[in-house]
Amino acid sequence: MLNRRTFLSGAALLVGSGLPAAASGLPLGAPAPFSFESLKDRARALAAAPYAAPAIPDREVLQAIDYDAHGKLRFKPDHALWADGPSAFPVTFFHLGRYFQKPVRMHAVEGGQAREIIYDPNAFEMPADSPARRLPPNPGFAGFRFQERRGGALDWRRNDWVAFLGASYFRAIGELYQYGLSARGLALDTVMPDRPEEFPDFTHVWFETPAPDSDTVTVMALLDGPSVAGAYRFRMRRTKSVVMEIEAQLHLRRDVGRFGLAPLTSMYWFSETAKPNAVDWRPEVHDSDGLALWTGTGERIWRPLRNPPRTMVSAFSDERPRGFGLMQRDRVFDHYQDGVYYDRRPSLWVEPLGDWGRGSVQLVENPTDDEIHDNVVAMWVPAEPARAGSVHDLAYRLHWVADEPYPSAFARCVATREGNGGQAGTERPKGVRKFVVEFLGEPLARLPAGVKPEPVLTASRGAFPLARTEAVPDDVPGHWRTEFDLAVTGPEPVELRLFLRRGTETLSETWTYQYIPPG
Repeated sequence: MLNRRTFLSGAALLVGSGLPAAASGLPLGAPAPFSFESLKDRARALAAAPYAAPAIPDREVLQAIDYDAHGKLRFKPDHALWADGPSAFPVTFFHLGRYFQKPVRMHAVEGGQAREIIYDPNAFEMPADSPARRLPPNPGFAGFRFQERRGGALDWRRNDWVAFLGASYFRAIGELYQYGLSARGLALDTVMPDRPEEFPDFTHVWFETPAPDSDTVTVMALLDGPSVAGAYRFRMRRTKSVVMEIEAQLHLRRDVGRFGLAPLTSMYWFSETAKPNAVDWRPEVHDSDGLALWTGTGERIWRPLRNPPRTMVSAFSDERPRGFGLMQRDRVFDHYQDGVYYDRRPSLWVEPLGDWGRGSVQLVENPTDDEIHDNVVAMWVPAEPARAGSVHDLAYRLHWVADEPYPSAFARCVATREGNGGQAGTERPKGVRKFVVEFLGEPLARLPAGVKPEPVLTASRGAFPLARTEAVPDDVPGHWRTEFDLAVTGPEPVELRLFLRRGTETLSETWTYQYIPPG
C-alpha cells in the first residue's frame, strides 16, 4: 500500500509538474481509465480486504480549524470545476476542518478518463493566520456542492442546489429553494442495543462531464467502512425540484444487525401536536412533520413525528413498497414565526426502482431539546439478514419536493393535536388522553349534506370512551376532524390507527400514531 507521506510528496510533484488544469484552474492529476463497472470491481476488491480507515492529513492542524475558522475558508467561485463550462452547473468544494477530517478524493471524468482534482489553497479565501495554511500538500477536500445554472435566474456564485458533506450524507433544495433534511448512502446498526452505529464514508468521488445544455449531472462515489464497501452512481436532475436516480452495489465485510437502505435523516423538536410548556417562543420547530408511506398493497399511511421521552423504533412491515418519505406538510409561515424558513424545508420521497422484496420501513425517533440535532431517521430494512460476504444491488429515486410526487386520491391528515381527555366544564379523568385528527380532501368535500364520515379507530390497547367526527367550522370544503379519548393505564406505548370511510368506501389515508403514556 502506498505510504501516506510518499503519496503527499507525489501530489506536491503533480501540482508543480505542469499537468493540465480543470476549467476551474484547479490542477489535475494524471489520467486513468474509469467507468462505473470498474468502480464496482474496485468496491468488490476492497470488501475482500481488511478495512483501512482513511488517512487524516494532520489531525493537530485540522483540530485547530474549528467552526469559526472553517467558516472563513470559502471556496472561490472562479476556481469551480466547470466555472466556464462545459457543464451548466459548476462544482465548488468544502475545506477540511475539525468536524470534517476525512479527506475525499475528487476526480473529473471525460471520455472514459479520470483525473484527480488537486487541492490548491489559493482556491479558497484563507486568512493569513488560518491554521489551514499549515496543512501538507494536497490534503483533499471535505465535500462538494453543485452551484445553480450558469446564466440562470439565480446567481450561481451565491446559490447551490445539492451538497455532499460528512460521511455519506448529502442533501438538496426542493421547489421552495431551501435546504432542510438530509439523505445518506447507508445507515448501519442505527440504535442497536449491542453495537454502535457505523457511519461509512464516501472516500472518492468522480464527476462525469455532461453535455453543455443538460439538466442532469452524474456523480459516482466509492463507499467504504468497517462493514461495507460499495459503488454508487447518482444521476441528479435540476428542474423545478431536484430528482436523483441512485444505483448502488454493496459488498458486506461482516454481519450488520440493522441494514438501513435509502436512509433519510431529519429534525423534529415540537409542533402543534405536543409542545412542552414555554420550551421556546415559536409555535413549531421541525424540518419534517411526518412519515408518509405508500405500501405494496396501495394503502396510504401518515405517521406524525414525535419527540419521544426515550429512543423509539417503529417498523412498518411491507412487501414491494411503492414509496416512503419524511415530509414537511405544514407550509404556513405563521405556524413557525422565525426567519430560518422551516415552512420552506423540502419533503423527501423515496421511490423504489425494481422489486425491493419483503422488509419494513423503520422510523427511529430520538429525544431532543434543541433544533441543532437531527433526531429522526427513516429507512428501508430488508427482511433477510445482512450477512458478511453478501452482495446487494439497489436502485431508487429521491424526490426533493414541496409535496408528495405521487399524491393519492384520499383525503389526507393535516393536523394532529393532543390534550387532556374529558370535556370542558367537567373534572378531567385521570389516564385519559384526547386526540383531535384533522383530514382535508376532495372525497370529504363531495359528501352529501348531512352525511358524516365514519371514523374507523383501533388501538393496540386501551378503550375509547369518546369518538366522534365533525366538519371543522372554518367553511373549508372537505375539512373534517375526528375527536376521540383514549383511556389507558400503564407506561407501555399505544399504537393508534384511524381512517375515515362512508360505507365500504375509504375516504382518507390511514393516520397512525404512537402514544407514550406518562410513566
